[in-house]
Amino acid sequence: MIEKVTLCDRKTHQSKDLFSGISMLKVLKLKPEHWQAMRRHVSSQAPLEACGLLAGKGNSVKSVLRVRNAEQSPVRFRMDAQEQYNAFEWIDAQGLGLVGIFHSHPSGPETVSPTDVAEAAYEVVHVIWSRRNQIWTARGFWIEKEQVTEVDLQVMTEE
Repeated sequence: MIEKVTLCDRKTHQSKDLFSGISMLKVLKLKPEHWQAMRRHVSSQAPLEACGLLAGKGNSVKSVLRVRNAEQSPVRFRMDAQEQYNAFEWIDAQGLGLVGIFHSHPSGPETVSPTDVAEAAYEVVHVIWSRRNQIWTARGFWIEKEQVTEVDLQVMTEE
């Protein structure tokens, strides 16, 4: 689970939206180092679920931000509130937006769960990592109004 967070501009005290203008993505582009960073994180946390955020622009990931799973559970995640807030602050300071959320299902399923759909707080790409025979794979999904659409994850060697 990811908590809905609103950031405020420190000068104007106006609320800021890291997610405005994002419409459903059909493709999410990642560099090999982003793919590997997520895979290392979910592998290092197994058998517990791992989670994190993907910062970027448009449909391209620019940074992977690991966030601690406060639940410390093999079947559920809830991002540590302070780490999540700090990550959002960093994303904003870099002039980026939230383009994705990732978490793992160490024992399956290889898709979003009913809980993932019910608790989706942001309309961004949800990357689900799952492990079968000790091999990690990932799939992307767009969750909007409890409707799920698969998103193509493209690992790009060049931009």
